[in-house]
Amino acid sequence: MIRKTCALIVIAVSLCTFQRAAQAADRSVNLTIYNGGLALVHDRRNVRLNSGVNHIAWRDVSPGMDSSTVLLEPENPGDPISVLEQNYDYDLLDPSALLAKYVGQDVIVVHEARFAGERDTRETAKVLSVNGDNVVLQYRDRIETGVRGYIEFPRTSRNLRDRPTLVLQLQSQTPGLHALDLSYLTSGLTWSADYVGVMSADDSRLNLTGLVTLSNTSGLSYENARLQLVAGNLNLSHQQAYGELKTIAAVRSADTYSVNMVQENLFEYHLYTLQRPTTILDKQTKQVTLLAAHDIPIQKTLELRGSSYYYRSRESDLGTRLPIGVYVSFENRGGDLGVPLPAGTVRLYQTDSHGLSQFAGSDTIGHTPKNDSVRLYLGDAFDVIARKKQTDFRMHGSCAAESAYEIMLLNAKDQPQNVLVVESIPGDWRIVEENYTHTKTSASTANWNVPVPAGGSATLTYRARVNWC
Repeated sequence: MIRKTCALIVIAVSLCTFQRAAQAADRSVNLTIYNGGLALVHDRRNVRLNSGVNHIAWRDVSPGMDSSTVLLEPENPGDPISVLEQNYDYDLLDPSALLAKYVGQDVIVVHEARFAGERDTRETAKVLSVNGDNVVLQYRDRIETGVRGYIEFPRTSRNLRDRPTLVLQLQSQTPGLHALDLSYLTSGLTWSADYVGVMSADDSRLNLTGLVTLSNTSGLSYENARLQLVAGNLNLSHQQAYGELKTIAAVRSADTYSVNMVQENLFEYHLYTLQRPTTILDKQTKQVTLLAAHDIPIQKTLELRGSSYYYRSRESDLGTRLPIGVYVSFENRGGDLGVPLPAGTVRLYQTDSHGLSQFAGSDTIGHTPKNDSVRLYLGDAFDVIARKKQTDFRMHGSCAAESAYEIMLLNAKDQPQNVLVVESIPGDWRIVEENYTHTKTSASTANWNVPVPAGGSATLTYRARVNWC
């Protein structure tokens, strides 16, 4: 075992025998992140080329790069440059990788002095085997595992890289400085939308802020990058993903979200562009503002939602403390809204009597186009509950039945509440008796809107005939 506290590798090697591609000052990065942990990197650099064949080491590429998607193009389409060969070197320089490259060859082992007055000793040994930090060395008169001291490696022309590098062989007809664009797909970059809303005290209005949460685990930092985000569900196969993304055409619109983000249509998706450069460090999560909308009209509803199973059989009590769900909905139109909302999590708050915002619940939304509605389930009401029972059941033949129900709604609040009772009824059905008028909202759904007085109760009764044959 190589002792981690004192095993020092001294290396006199040529880390790169190729021309390096551009310094940071001559570099710009455009980063487009898609839903699902995929990103398209455009890495643009100014590279000095000679006439004829050039060997270029393009350092600082993403370790998560899909090498099959790499495309190098001159920014000037008329620039006579062609790619003859490209190699992705991701076997990075570390003690284990370096030792592995010397299996079967000689190295110098320096044994450090153990006591004062002694001197270091040096021996030649052949590397027989390497497995992680475990190394087997053959000396002139013995075989040992591990190293007491450190290893010196001779100068070599091996391609040893201290970071992921794309090695390019380019043919250029004209010498001088050329602007090149290297693009590729990489994993390890994700984004999601997070929304924070504060409801008014009377539950009628909402202030909504949209944030983009970015996470970078790609193994590379992106300095002063131009950031773009694509919202939509793209179908990506490994073989054709890059070609699909490169050929998508952008049709611009002028939907401005905030000083931060500008939205435009991109094929059947939406593209959001940050209006300033940003740095996304490796292993970093950051947030940027997507939108801010104020004074949005909202509707809060209390809903008791039933099931379809008890319309086909005789049942006992269906529940004595059934929860009443709390839902908040609003229209994505008018005012500061009427814009595409990327999928994400919506968290709602309400200010208490001390002026502090308190968490009221959260829900997720899918990609929501403008003029569509947003509906959020926030939890269950504390002071409004239901009791439900089946009061009658009669079979009519083998696949038809008539059943009756009683639903008592209890309200402990100081204000009257409306409860929407939503029943899912199977087969062909009709309501033959009821004390509140129902609304048929779909082929299998009946709704009753039942007002419940403050500190009191209200009872819904109905009878349904169902045929499921």
